Amino acid sequence: MSQGMFRTVSRLRSGYATDEVDEFFDHARRVYEAQVAEALTGRDVRSIAFDVVRGGYSIRAVDGALDRLEAAFVARTREEFVAQHGQQAWMDQLADGARTLYGRLTRPDGERFAPAHRGEPGYEPADVDALCQRLVAYFDRGEPLTAQAVRSATFRRRGGRRGYAEGPVDAFCDRAVEVLLGVE
Repeated sequence: MSQGMFRTVSRLRSGYATDEVDEFFDHARRVYEAQVAEALTGRDVRSIAFDVVRGGYSIRAVDGALDRLEAAFVARTREEFVAQHGQQAWMDQLADGARTLYGRLTRPDGERFAPAHRGEPGYEPADVDALCQRLVAYFDRGEPLTAQAVRSATFRRRGGRRGYAEGPVDAFCDRAVEVLLGVE
């Protein structure tokens, strides 16, 4: 067990590098408490990456904390934006973000994303399309969907041109999370 912020895994298992995680969370706390004059956004939190090492922090525990931290920074951004520009301006901004997603959502199943390059790993199109259908149901019919559900979605592997390229799918999911967090 570490003296740090999170539970560590055994030396036989891999986890996040404790010094990197501690440094990031300490910095994020100082930014959030306005002890340093630096911007940190939900997107910054979502894009952070740590080295994976033997005996590091539990990946699941750190990822859960990152999800909560991202939500806190998004909530703060929303509060500040609404205070300055009003609730309707915030909703208009979210609607613009949703519209950037919608074009891809209206494409037919199996054609929403570019295929992976030959010999490269990709995502199973049926799995990605199922998530896209849930997003359509959310936007069109108000069916429940949370940022956490999108964030935790997993897709089976499908190699080469029969799978969707991972990069565009991951970027799309990140944008969907941003929109959903803005509403939550």
